[in-house]
Amino acid sequence: MTRFAALLATSALVLAPALHAQETAQTEAPADEVQKIEATADTVVATVNGQDITLGHLIVVRRGLPPEYQNLTDEQLFDGILNQMIQQAAVAEEPEGGLPRAVQLTLDNERRNILASEAVQKVADEAVTDEALQAAYDAQIADQPAEQEYNASHILVDTEEEAIEIVAQLEGGADFAELAKEKSTGPSGPNGGLLGWFGKGAMVPAFEAAVVALEAGAISAPVQTQFGWHVVKLNEVRDKPRPTLDDLRPRLADEIREAAARAYVDASSAAATVDRIDMATIDASAISNYDLLED
Repeated sequence: MTRFAALLATSALVLAPALHAQETAQTEAPADEVQKIEATADTVVATVNGQDITLGHLIVVRRGLPPEYQNLTDEQLFDGILNQMIQQAAVAEEPEGGLPRAVQLTLDNERRNILASEAVQKVADEAVTDEALQAAYDAQIADQPAEQEYNASHILVDTEEEAIEIVAQLEGGADFAELAKEKSTGPSGPNGGLLGWFGKGAMVPAFEAAVVALEAGAISAPVQTQFGWHVVKLNEVRDKPRPTLDDLRPRLADEIREAAARAYVDASSAAATVDRIDMATIDASAISNYDLLED
């Protein structure tokens, strides 16, 4: 895109006119003194050199604006976009003899892209039904085995001998939490060694294996990890709470849209009648020969 084309790009000039609208708003007639019309997409909001700009044209631009413009008011956006389009229309005169080849080809590509995007978007949006969402939820969550979570405590020491001695004390009736406060070198020691609830994959493999092998209330033999030697007590086991359909609705909807769009594109491409050039018959470097666009 050239510097001058960028100057008139859709979003390039929206802010300046919008801010200008704030400055000039005080000179306009009060809103309650102006009779509002019943607007439609065909409502003409400006005419430039005989060319009508309709409310529909503005709405299409408004819908495609990037997020940074969303904090502007409708009044600011209306004025900014309209001024933008007036500037475009003022200079967008079709040259004598028709459009340059590059411009016409660009319009062809844009039309193809817009029509394809609209078709794919329609199929994708229509695929997101309550039934589809429920089926996706059931397949991913409801019909899968429940995952388990574990509530455990541990006492961490430096040597196996210390861990063996702690196991012996616990078997002799010592209180686990008190021993953890007294002996554990880990950060959970002052809290009686309590680690809280965690699922599979949250702990290092050797520690997790020891926890999973225990029954609730049982204490493990000494377990070595890179942190030292652990004596583990499994306090409780429960099924991990499942997310609800509402929790997952946005993600599931996106997945359904993507799958439907991909299936539609693949099916349409497979069904299309395509006569494609044999790449052996053309020099691929021609794609970079911009001189071919010159009339």
